Amino acid sequence: MPGAEVLPTNSPANASSSVNASPRAGETPLSWPDVSIGSRSVPGPSGSGVVLSKSRAGEPRTSVAPVNEAPAPASRPPAPMPVPDRRAAPRRPSGDPVKALLHRHRDLCEQAVDALEIAAGLEAQGITDRTAARFRHRDVFSLAEELYARVPRTGESRAEPKPALPVPRIRAAWALSSPLPGIAAAATAAGTRVTHGQPRLLVAAAGIVVIALAARAALRTGPLAVRNGPRRPRPWQGSLVAWTLWLLGYALFGDGLLHDVLTGGPDTLPDGAPGGEWPTATAPALALTLALAPAAWCAHLLAAGARRRLAGSRGLGDFTAAARPLLLGTFALFLGALTALLLACGRVLGEPAALPQALTLGALLLLARLLIAHRHRRAPALVLGTAAVTEAVALALPLAGRLPHCHLLALPVRTLTDTLGEPAVPALACGTAALALLLHAGRTLTRASAHAPTGAPE
Repeated sequence: MPGAEVLPTNSPANASSSVNASPRAGETPLSWPDVSIGSRSVPGPSGSGVVLSKSRAGEPRTSVAPVNEAPAPASRPPAPMPVPDRRAAPRRPSGDPVKALLHRHRDLCEQAVDALEIAAGLEAQGITDRTAARFRHRDVFSLAEELYARVPRTGESRAEPKPALPVPRIRAAWALSSPLPGIAAAATAAGTRVTHGQPRLLVAAAGIVVIALAARAALRTGPLAVRNGPRRPRPWQGSLVAWTLWLLGYALFGDGLLHDVLTGGPDTLPDGAPGGEWPTATAPALALTLALAPAAWCAHLLAAGARRRLAGSRGLGDFTAAARPLLLGTFALFLGALTALLLACGRVLGEPAALPQALTLGALLLLARLLIAHRHRRAPALVLGTAAVTEAVALALPLAGRLPHCHLLALPVRTLTDTLGEPAVPALACGTAALALLLHAGRTLTRASAHAPTGAPE
């Protein structure tokens, strides 16, 4: 029509009029689109959109987006999803922490006769009350009770837990065999006093053999015997026997031999006479062999008292605190009995009692035997060997000092003997060794594993 204004096809007005026109028959009506001009967007009722942008010539250009398609985001690209750090996540506690412990110590739990034996075995393997707290128990004893209740026994019928550990009883075998070495030593000492010459040497040799056999029989049974000891001989047995024989031999001949070495001798062999050129100390040797019986009784008191305290304790610390005075008490009781025997033997035989060297040697032998009986053998072998080597070196240095230009080697031993006498050498050697073993026994013999019914391995 003339005079009418023609709108371009792509103008906004034309688009608006075409959209607002009524639909024809059979056509689907159009909804108002979402319009975004620049950075602004005008939503429409239907969710579809028409984007208006400018062309290079400055004219608007229309682009129609799909009806059900969301517009592309105009912001920055999405950040990657965070990966969870597995190492930083806390580990969940196991529902049954005792199950793994039971699996590791199944043999111990199956072979145990009661819960206290399991507690002793766990302590021997390094499990303490603090470790038991990680297994939700207040101490090792309560943990052992749960382990004993869980695992079945290896036998046909399950044994019920006993209320207390069996206390060692006094057996006639060890009660009668422990005095035999002392009796044999007393007979030998009496035989050497009434004989002279070669018969005296024969009596002394026969007496030593009898004493050795009696001591072996006494140490194979009773509280001084090795619990669950091996039937076949072991290397440690030979070394311990050798060191013990040396120490006893030095107690019998050592002081006299050292005196002769320092004065230029010896010129003859010992004849066993108290006033001979190589005098023998019969009184301390006799007292030490007689002290084997008190040593067995003291070991019995220690074992019985430890079993009672183990049954009444509810923690490893409680048992250690109760067992330490018991150990020191039995040790002091033995030293008192040995002192009485030394004084009595010296008075009967008319010889010096030799208290310093005999008491230290007796203490050393008792502690070593207690540790061996409770299956701790390395420390006694090392300490006994050190004491024996010290005495041997004390005898060898004066002999080496006789060589040309070697007189300084004998100076330490001469200085010690000139100041304190010949008994100072065995007293210092055995006293230092006994103190070391006493400290070691205070840590090992006060543990529950040392007094278990069947004994725990070292």
